[in-house]
Amino acid sequence: MKLYKEHLLTGILSALLASTGGAVLIINSALKAGFTNPELISWMFSVYFLGGLLNVGLSFIYKIPFGGAHSITAAAFLSTSIFYFSIEELAGAAIMSGAVIAFFGISGLGEKLLAFLPVALMDAMLAGLIFNHIVQIIPAIKETPFIGMFALAGFFLFPKLIKKCPPILGVIGLGMLALFIGYDLPKFDDIPFSLPYMVTPVFSWNSFVSLSVPLSLLVISNDIFVALAVLRKNGYEPSAARTITVTGAAASLVGWFGGHSVNIGGMMTMLCSSDEAGPKEKRYFAAIVSGLLVALFGLMAWKVIAFIKTLPISFIWMITGFSLMAVFMKSIQSAFSKPEYRYSTVFTFAIAVSNVSFMGISAPVWSLAVGIFTMKWLGEGRNADEG
Repeated sequence: MKLYKEHLLTGILSALLASTGGAVLIINSALKAGFTNPELISWMFSVYFLGGLLNVGLSFIYKIPFGGAHSITAAAFLSTSIFYFSIEELAGAAIMSGAVIAFFGISGLGEKLLAFLPVALMDAMLAGLIFNHIVQIIPAIKETPFIGMFALAGFFLFPKLIKKCPPILGVIGLGMLALFIGYDLPKFDDIPFSLPYMVTPVFSWNSFVSLSVPLSLLVISNDIFVALAVLRKNGYEPSAARTITVTGAAASLVGWFGGHSVNIGGMMTMLCSSDEAGPKEKRYFAAIVSGLLVALFGLMAWKVIAFIKTLPISFIWMITGFSLMAVFMKSIQSAFSKPEYRYSTVFTFAIAVSNVSFMGISAPVWSLAVGIFTMKWLGEGRNADEG
């Protein structure tokens, strides 16, 4: 296998996308939920190491550039819902979610499911979940203005100076520079190395409805389907049924180690399959580079966790908010660009933003339920073209 600079550069950029905001989001969520260091290490290791290997394997076998690790949108969803569940319940929900994804791949029902759940409502739910992370950017900058100004400068300057550079890399780069100049980082916690361990899953109807179903929908609609669409746009013909099935099986596997998902990713696949990744027949090398680097990042989970724990919480809020901004803009535009879903999208978005659980069922599930009821009751969406 001969690597060219295009493969290396694109693969590195793709891996950085997975290993920045997504990692911070997982760690911040787990810490708020009270997970222990071994539990957090197991979660991080499983989604990055096994997620990287999944995409390496798919890329090598099919000679198609599959890029990905875990679902950042699913991690964003969990950050609003994980507090009500133990790691055992999270493991059970992730296993069931993977089984649901695999079922839709085997049966071919994935596209029918998305036809029943309009894209506008799914995006309204996702935008509502992410909105709370976006607004945290403002108080975070107010709390540490020096770091915030550097982070904002990185957000606006890096894409101008470096072609195809995602703004989040500028936020992290200049934000870390500001930390080095004007902030005394505390000493690293002495977190010992530990291997991932098998979590004894707890399966319940509540976790299935509140976690498994939303996780499945988010991974299928916002990750797998986006990646498949990007690949087809760039001239590849991946098998949708096979890709969804393999992804579901892998997601169930990582659930046993406390991971929430592994899958191909839309943005990472877009980078690895683009013209910048070199000749079309060799672009899968870029995806292999990306997957190997993501897997290596997973092997270093305990060091990553120790480092991120030393960062000011305001900087973590900034990274989280900025890393989700592109997803938020895409979701909000999609949700409110279709006049056929006026009231149903508003109700879906508002309930998701509220993050209020009722009868043991999380806000995202209620948001979709109320949105679909509103859509049906008012007769919305009858003439919509969901693509």
